[in-house]
Amino acid sequence: MNEIKEHIKQLFDRIPRRHTSDNVKEMYSILDSYEDLLKDIEGDTRFEQQVVPFFEVLNPIRATIKKSNDNKASKKAKDMLFDEGSSALKDTIEELLQLVGPGQPSK
Repeated sequence: MNEIKEHIKQLFDRIPRRHTSDNVKEMYSILDSYEDLLKDIEGDTRFEQQVVPFFEVLNPIRATIKKSNDNKASKKAKDMLFDEGSSALKDTIEELLQLVGPGQPSK
C-alpha cells in the first residue's frame, strides 16, 4: 500500500497550477493515470466499495478542463475553469490519500 500512497503523492505533485495548452495535456495525462490507479485500488477488497465515488468525479473534472481549453473562452475564463478543475482533482486526490492511509501530500 505504501507504493500506492507514493504514486498518489506523485500525481498530486504533478498537478499544474496555471492554464496553458501543455498543462491541459498534462492534466489529461494525470487524470488517466489517476483513473488507472483507482482501478488498482478498487481491486483491493478493503477499498472496492469505498473507491466508487472517486470514479464519479473524473468526468466532471475532465469536462471542466476541456472547457478551459475552448478557443471561444477568454483568458480569464480559461484560467478560472482550469483552476476549478485542478482544485477539484487536488481535493479528490487528498481524499483518496486519506482513505488509503494517513499523511498529507507534499505541497
